[in-house]
Amino acid sequence: MNDNLIIMGVNAPRIHQAIIAKLIYGLTDLYLNAQTQLFPYPETMIDESQTSPAPDVMLVHTQTDLTKAIIEITHTQGVKKDAQKLQELMQVYDIPEGFIYDYKLGIWYKYDLHKGEQKENSSWCNAVEVDLAKLLF
Repeated sequence: MNDNLIIMGVNAPRIHQAIIAKLIYGLTDLYLNAQTQLFPYPETMIDESQTSPAPDVMLVHTQTDLTKAIIEITHTQGVKKDAQKLQELMQVYDIPEGFIYDYKLGIWYKYDLHKGEQKENSSWCNAVEVDLAKLLF
């Protein structure tokens, strides 16, 4: 009777998924209105040629297929671990911008591939020229 039992290994609270949905909605709207050439993908592998990490959101240039920014959504206890993961992905895959959003405290962290953590305008995404915080309606 339990032959069709599926065990899910992902731990993604509703608030986490809601934030991803809001970002995807806002970023897709920018793309559809020709305000950016970057398309937002939710939880998609960075490198499709092999098994690779899947950030919560990635912004990919539609012509070059290069990832220009990645975003991780987390809670306060996960910021440090996600920051390490994010910076490693940026180095390995040559991604110019990375963001972490702590949804419990409402804090954005911004990372630049060459300059490291950026304290000012931490939710401003240069890749799409938008304040990501404003997409969280």
